[in-house]
Amino acid sequence: MSSLLGLLGLGRNAGALVIGADAVHRALQQGRIYCVVLASDASGRAREKVVRLARGRQVPLVAGPDADAIGIQLGKPPVMAVGVRDRALADGLVALAPDSPEEA
Repeated sequence: MSSLLGLLGLGRNAGALVIGADAVHRALQQGRIYCVVLASDASGRAREKVVRLARGRQVPLVAGPDADAIGIQLGKPPVMAVGVRDRALADGLVALAPDSPEEA
C-alpha cells in the first residue's frame, strides 16, 4: 500500500487527482477519470455513489488503504475516494493494486 500512497502523493503534486466521493462522482459523470481509488473503509453512501458509476463507465476501481491513510498522504481529512485524471498514473495504480473493491 505504501507504493500506492506514494503514487497518490505524486498525483496530488501534479494536480492529477479529484479528491472526495462527491467530486469523483461528478468527474466520472463528465468522463474525466481513468481510475478510482476507494478507501477500504469507505461508507456505504460513498461506495454507492462511486462504484456503480465507475463500473458502468468501465473505469477501473482500485482497493486502497483506509480513508485516514489516504487523507494523511494527501494532506486532507479522511478521504474515501480519489479519482485519477492522468492515464499513465491510473495505469500505474491499477498495476500496483489489481484488487477491485466490492460493492456496498
